Amino acid sequence: MKMKLFLACIATAITACSGVSASDGYKITIPLSEDEEDATLFLVDYDNGNKIDSVTVTNAQAVFKGRVEKPVMARLTIEGQRMGSFILENADITLERNKRVQSPLNDKMNDIEKELEQLVTKYRAAADAGNEADADKIKEQYNRLIAKNIKENINNPISYVLFLNEAYGYSLPELKEALKKYPELSNYVRVKKLLQAGENKARTQPGSKFVDFAVTNDTITQKLSDYVGKGKYVLVDFWASWCGPCIRETQVLKDLLNQYGDDGLEVLGVAVWDDPDDTRNAIKQYGLPWPQIINAQTIPTDLYGISAIPCIMLIGPDGTILSRDKQDEELRAAVAKALAKK
Repeated sequence: MKMKLFLACIATAITACSGVSASDGYKITIPLSEDEEDATLFLVDYDNGNKIDSVTVTNAQAVFKGRVEKPVMARLTIEGQRMGSFILENADITLERNKRVQSPLNDKMNDIEKELEQLVTKYRAAADAGNEADADKIKEQYNRLIAKNIKENINNPISYVLFLNEAYGYSLPELKEALKKYPELSNYVRVKKLLQAGENKARTQPGSKFVDFAVTNDTITQKLSDYVGKGKYVLVDFWASWCGPCIRETQVLKDLLNQYGDDGLEVLGVAVWDDPDDTRNAIKQYGLPWPQIINAQTIPTDLYGISAIPCIMLIGPDGTILSRDKQDEELRAAVAKALAKK
């Protein structure tokens, strides 16, 4: 189990800095700049993406007022840009940049987070010193602290945040076993998607046939089956322009194409989780010569249970997946092995 913190939700670029209980509901005040005047700010449920409320920036600030039946993880967005996430509860909260969340549940989350950070620091020090016994003890302490706080906060978003922190590193059997311990967390949308992704990943391991999908842009529809299962070996690269490892791996793909292109190897790019214009600019900037399916977003990543990119699959002439999730020398070896059989 990895020693990590789910900081994306709590310690984000904008966090809450004051918290006085508001028995009649919540009031969220966000100081902004003149450049953001008249922009629309959205308060969104972090788990399911549903809009909770929206306001217009006036006099360089935005103010949300309302009431929640129970606390939820919330996210702020402005003009399509994410501003940060926090636990939304009935309290007075002022959101300011680079300051910790303060409200009853956010205070509690901050305390847990500090304890976890201290353990991570101790773990790294022990590991760097080569003291494996101490490192293992600290790791066990970390895991016990996570389990204790999930159990104690099972009816509020703290358990959700802590569980997701661990769950993204679980195998499918580990995830199912964890949900037996914490069945209440099975109701969260992101947890359901994580479980479905694990099942989809298990169904698309080497030896399985590829799963087709279609992506429509303007008047053009492209299918994966337009490129694979047609008698060629195809490396399918699921990538995004903002992903540094994805861009670095394109050199490996170019090398493989140069080495095996005459033997029937082809490459297909599938751009996911990316703005189409950014994808096109990256294709031009990095000189990617292979065909691309652009603006695929989550369509293929959901089908194949892809949680991290680059994800590269080698698909055989008959549409059988021969390799997935390999990079660098492992990918070169997988291609060499497949083409040697040919």
